[in-house]
Amino acid sequence: MRELLEAVADGSLSPAEAEAQLKGYVTDEAGRFDAARQQRRGIPEAIFADGKSAAQVVAFAETALETTDRALLTRVSDRQVAALESCLEESFPDATLERRSSTVRITTPTYDPPSLDATVGIVTAGTVDGPVADEAEVVCTDAGATVDRIDDIGVAALDRTLDQVDRLREADVLIVAAGREGALPTVIAGLVDTPVIGVPVASGYGHAGAGEAALAGMLQSCTVMSVVNIDAGFVAGAQATLIARAIDAARH
Repeated sequence: MRELLEAVADGSLSPAEAEAQLKGYVTDEAGRFDAARQQRRGIPEAIFADGKSAAQVVAFAETALETTDRALLTRVSDRQVAALESCLEESFPDATLERRSSTVRITTPTYDPPSLDATVGIVTAGTVDGPVADEAEVVCTDAGATVDRIDDIGVAALDRTLDQVDRLREADVLIVAAGREGALPTVIAGLVDTPVIGVPVASGYGHAGAGEAALAGMLQSCTVMSVVNIDAGFVAGAQATLIARAIDAARH
């Protein structure tokens, strides 16, 4: 305790960093940030930007960078990204911002990225599934896993899937995103001996549209796999990360 207080007093440790070490979380005017989630769960807290103001998103990102040297944000709008870029120019000029669709990852030069000896295959049925798969990919890449991305192999032309079977079987865990009737994860799960995580995507129209048919189809799969909520790319990426971490630990 005294060492923490002395570090805050001499400026080598910020109050937010000290609070994170003492409590595991940091409280500011935007809310609480779980700075200890990476150590506790093996995956970081992601800042869910949808529904938050640009100022709130920036505040959470600043806290994340100050306490963990990295910020992971999902469902980020163009306006929020612009606010983040302005903040970085002023407060973290050496930080790097990477964006994939609506997912953003920011790291400082002092961030020490992890590395996992495991491969996550991320598969999409069609182009519309890309942003959800991007969200999962950023999470897995952030965890240090190798990502093998395979796009546009939906079952409307099954040869596109069968052409990739050998590649699919090389992955340690698979994330498969599909909309409409959500058939692709079920098909792939019947072809491989690795864990498959199905991600229903809110595409489609008419009866049970907006991902509901895809979710129902995956839940009713006759092949063994797990399923996350509609458009839940982050959850799929986090689940794949936990599996990848276990595989890495077993290999070493």
